[in-house]
Amino acid sequence: MGRTVVIGVAAVVAVATCALAAAIVGKRVKNRRKWKRVVEVLRELEEGCATSVGRLKQVVDAMAVEMHAGLASEGGSKLKMLLTFIHTLPTGNEKGTYYALHLGGTNFRVLRVQLEGQRSSIMTQDVERQPIPPHLLTSTSEDLFDFISHSLKQFVEKEGSDSHSSSNKGRELGFTFSFPVQQMSVSSGDLIKWTKAFAIEDMVGRDVTQCLQQALARRGLDMRVAALVNDTVGTLALGHYNDEDTVAAVIIGTGSNACYIERTDAIIKCQGLLTTSGGMVVNTEWGNFWSSHLPRTSYDIDLDATTPNPNEQGFEKMISGMYLGDIVRRAILRMSQESDIFGPVSPKLLTPFILRTPLMAEMHEDDSPELSDVGRILNDVLEIQDVPLKARKLVVKVCDVVTRRAARLAAAGIVGILKKIGRDGSGCTTIGRSRTDIKMKRTVVAIEGGLYTSYGIFREYLHEALVEILGEEIAEHVVLKETNDGSGIGAALLAASYSTYQGG
Repeated sequence: MGRTVVIGVAAVVAVATCALAAAIVGKRVKNRRKWKRVVEVLRELEEGCATSVGRLKQVVDAMAVEMHAGLASEGGSKLKMLLTFIHTLPTGNEKGTYYALHLGGTNFRVLRVQLEGQRSSIMTQDVERQPIPPHLLTSTSEDLFDFISHSLKQFVEKEGSDSHSSSNKGRELGFTFSFPVQQMSVSSGDLIKWTKAFAIEDMVGRDVTQCLQQALARRGLDMRVAALVNDTVGTLALGHYNDEDTVAAVIIGTGSNACYIERTDAIIKCQGLLTTSGGMVVNTEWGNFWSSHLPRTSYDIDLDATTPNPNEQGFEKMISGMYLGDIVRRAILRMSQESDIFGPVSPKLLTPFILRTPLMAEMHEDDSPELSDVGRILNDVLEIQDVPLKARKLVVKVCDVVTRRAARLAAAGIVGILKKIGRDGSGCTTIGRSRTDIKMKRTVVAIEGGLYTSYGIFREYLHEALVEILGEEIAEHVVLKETNDGSGIGAALLAASYSTYQGG
C-alpha cells in the first residue's frame, strides 16, 4: 500500500514537472516568436530605408535633372528654382552699420551689425527678439507692420553715438521673410501665401517690402529695405563673406532648403537676364524634391497623409528635424502592436509628433551601459515603463536607421547641386584620364540648422556619404562649413552689398 502511494506521488510529481517544463518551453517558444516578429519589423525598416551608393548616385542625378527642368520653365519641375535677383554677395570689404529684421514665425528679431571692412570681422552690436501679439496674426498688414516698425524704431533709438544717429546717411536693412514669396527684385517680392499661424488676408499678393517701408515712413524712421531674402540665402551670404569659395548653402534643421550660385545663361526661363557678375543666387526649395529613387517606407506614406500638405515636401519629410522623430515613433508603435516587448500599447504612442527629433537624437546618442536616457525618454514621453535592455537597444537601432537614411539623402542632395554646377568632379572624366588629372576647384558649402550642427551622428553619416558618392580624391576639395545666424547677420550683410552708399 505504502509503495503504491509513493509510486503514485512520484508519478504526479513527474507529470507536474513535465507540465511545468512544457509550459516553460512553450513560453520561451512564444517569446522567441514575438521577438522574431519585432526583428522582422526592424529588418523591413532597414530594407525600406536602404541607401546604397548606387541608389544615392541615382538621387544625385535626379536632383540635377530636376534643377535643369526648374530653370527651363515655371512649373517644369517639383523644384521651384526661384530667382532671388541677388547677384552680388558680400566680399568682406563692406564697412558701416547695417540692420536686419527676421520675420519667420510668431516671433521676430532685429539686429544691428557693424562691419570693419575686414573679412570675418563682424561686430554684432545688439540683438532683440520680440513676440508678436496673437491678435496681430489675423489682423491687417498695416497693424502687423506698424507693430514691427514701432519695435524697430525703439531698437534704433538705443544706438550709440558712433552709429548712424550722428550721420546723414539713411539706415539700410536686410529683411529675412520666411514665407513663400514671388521675388520681383532684390528688395521686393509679393506674398504668395501665409504659413504657420498667420492668416492676414489683405496682404496676400502684396509686396511685403512695400508694406514694411510704408510702416517705417509712418513712424518717421529713415530706413530703406535694401534686400529681401529667405534664411537660406542669408546663410549663403554669410558663408561667402567668410570664404569666397562658397558656392551654395544648405539648411538642415526643423525644415530643409538649399540655394546656390547659378550662371545667368543657364536660367532659360528668364532669357536675356543679365547681371554684372554673370551669376545669380537661385533658391531651389529642395524640400519639395521628389524622385522614384528615394527610399520611401509605409511609415513615410502614413506620416505624409496626416500632414497639412500631403504629397508635397517629400524630400523634406525624409531628412528634416520636423519629421524624423515621428517616423521613429511610428516604427516603435508597429513593434508594440506586433509584440508585447514594450508591454501593452501605450496611448501616447498613438499621438503624432509626440516624440520630437531632439529627444530621438538623445536616445540615439545614449552611450550609457544600461541606455538609461532611452529608458527615461520612453517612460517620460511615451509612457512605456520598465523596458528591458534588449528592447532599448532595438529603439536605438530604429533611431540609427532613420537618421542614417536622412543624412545620406541630404548628402546626395548636396552632391546633386554640385553636379549641376560642375563641381562634383564628373566633368573631369575622360578616356585614359583620372578625375583628378584636371585640377578641382575648392568648393565650399555653407551649412546651418540644428540637425547638422547639434546631432553628431547625423553629421558623421552625412560626411561619410559625401565621400562615398564623390570618391575620396574629389571629396577632399569639397568643404562643408558651419555658419551661425545667416537669417540675421547674413541679411545685414546683403543690405551692405546692396547699399546705396559706396563703402557702406
